[in-house]
Amino acid sequence: MKSFKGKVVVITGGATGIGFGLAKSFGRQGAKVVIASRRRDRVRDSVETLKGMGIEAQGTTCDVSDYDSVQALADFGWEAFGRVDVLVNNAGVGPTMRSLFDLSEDQFDKGLRINLYGTWHGVKAFGQRFLRQGTPCAIYNIGSEMSLFSGVPRGGEYVIGKHALLGLTELLRQEAPEFMDVGFICPGFVSSEIGGGKSIPSAMPTDQFVETAMAQIRAGEFYIVSHAYNMVHIDKRYAEISKAYERFAPRYPGDDEYDVGTLMGW
Repeated sequence: MKSFKGKVVVITGGATGIGFGLAKSFGRQGAKVVIASRRRDRVRDSVETLKGMGIEAQGTTCDVSDYDSVQALADFGWEAFGRVDVLVNNAGVGPTMRSLFDLSEDQFDKGLRINLYGTWHGVKAFGQRFLRQGTPCAIYNIGSEMSLFSGVPRGGEYVIGKHALLGLTELLRQEAPEFMDVGFICPGFVSSEIGGGKSIPSAMPTDQFVETAMAQIRAGEFYIVSHAYNMVHIDKRYAEISKAYERFAPRYPGDDEYDVGTLMGW
């Protein structure tokens, strides 16, 4: 989707951080914006800021871990503007920084309910309506550099959930109709409330990240990336995988005999 002028964009976790940065960027491009967050006061303040910038904006509360709440957000978006064209599944929480050996089931469940289930709730609630609407649309899921490698020991439920989001979004791209764009946004360490980045000068400024990401969104990229040094970690992971295959499962003529896609006719 190269132009967002006149489009209606819904952003979960849109009152602060990356979500709010994206709301400003979409709004400056002429989009109408709906932001949602669990904190009513932050939604109200952020909507007023957007309106002060000349952006047509509405806001409401939403707990993405609750599917009914996400359905209510979809109702709000369609009622506010008569349609929705873009969903940004941005809401998330950071890691508890506990070892897998010490992580409680409640902590594990909470992280996945918000970071993974919350995104799936958005895909399902909005995606079904996009299919019925039948017009050009887009779903962008916010993953993480932690979707591509594990760089945070004791990242626990966060790293696991963000890896799962990559699989969810790749599957969504396979299942999406031609009129639906799908993108996977992979922030690195960015100044936002999810990780306390506002107090850490070394984090990438939010507006810098948003500018980098938005150029890729407009270009229709699937992997929307930043933080160039990540390639060191990514290359290390895939070099190890490639070495294992070269040693123990090397390519051979006709090796698609057990390929799941070939066997299933996909």
